Amino acid sequence: MFQIKKIKLKILYIFFIVLSLNLFFFSTDKIFSKSFDIENVDISRPFEINFDKNDVIDEGFNQAFFELISLIVNSEDQEKINNIKLNKLKGMIESFSIQEEKFINDIYYVNLGVSFNKKKVYNYLESKNIFPSVPTRKKFLFIPIIIDENKKDLLLFNNNKIFENWNKNYVKTHLIEYILPTEDLEDLNQIKKNYENIEQYNFDEVISKYNLKDSIISLFFRGEDKIRVLTRITYNKNVILKNQSFSQKNISEIDQIEKLIEELKTVYEDHWKKINQINTSIKLLLNIKINNKSSIIISDFEKDLNDLDLINDYFITKFDKDFTFYQVIFNGTPSNFLKIMEEKNYSFDTQNKIWSIN
Repeated sequence: MFQIKKIKLKILYIFFIVLSLNLFFFSTDKIFSKSFDIENVDISRPFEINFDKNDVIDEGFNQAFFELISLIVNSEDQEKINNIKLNKLKGMIESFSIQEEKFINDIYYVNLGVSFNKKKVYNYLESKNIFPSVPTRKKFLFIPIIIDENKKDLLLFNNNKIFENWNKNYVKTHLIEYILPTEDLEDLNQIKKNYENIEQYNFDEVISKYNLKDSIISLFFRGEDKIRVLTRITYNKNVILKNQSFSQKNISEIDQIEKLIEELKTVYEDHWKKINQINTSIKLLLNIKINNKSSIIISDFEKDLNDLDLINDYFITKFDKDFTFYQVIFNGTPSNFLKIMEEKNYSFDTQNKIWSIN
């Protein structure tokens, strides 16, 4: 009888070892496969005697890289990486695909998709003392108002060239999508009623009509030699005020309006990137164990780690018949990690040095 029990225990132990090995080798791809994917990179070049397709592809790599940088690095820090060696850049590429290529009138056209390894990109930026941001696209209700202090009046819809031209030019690397208000006379009258205290007015009556919790309200004060822009950014119930001055621009001339819009959008993009910034210099080591009862839980856990930009890396450190043990490297604080994972429906027992998932 003892011998039979011993054999059964051996079989059970072997089963758990096989299960753990199977999870180790065949579970969701590890963080090394996480990538930034840049699609639809268009390059063209005349088909001449010295034509070299590799040169065109290299140009595509360079274009894709700086498109990525525009998405995850603020405008000031982008200037620090104007000149990157091609070999260094290529070292961050995981894969690429030629999605389309054609010759038209002796011109070679190619459309590329390029995938960059996130960890290598983050390490490169950290070496330049640059903290990247999570490239999160976001919709904001945007209300631009021109204040005519001489006439004691304001322009919201009619004759407001900023309102008319704000969404005119699409920029692929911009993360913010601006939702402009509908031309509602009631909104105009409501705002005009608050003209005298326009800088303190919260615009709640207007904002509440839209299915958007977050907003950007910009007040354009026209002066004799400059334009002052007071911006109220509301995100996640937090309010930030930004006050900028721009050299005098004739906001009835399209080219001047477009230049002002471009400058302001850069300010708002930089602010949004700051909100989503990752401090890659913080590397918190977390030890976590998961019960082996369910391979689905383990698979989902690894998938969720792969999806989180704040996860620098993770490893399976050991396993036994009961648990799989992980070491997770997180760019943030323990409370931040717990908050993020709570949003993904994870609960942790943190009483011991090795945390466990409840």
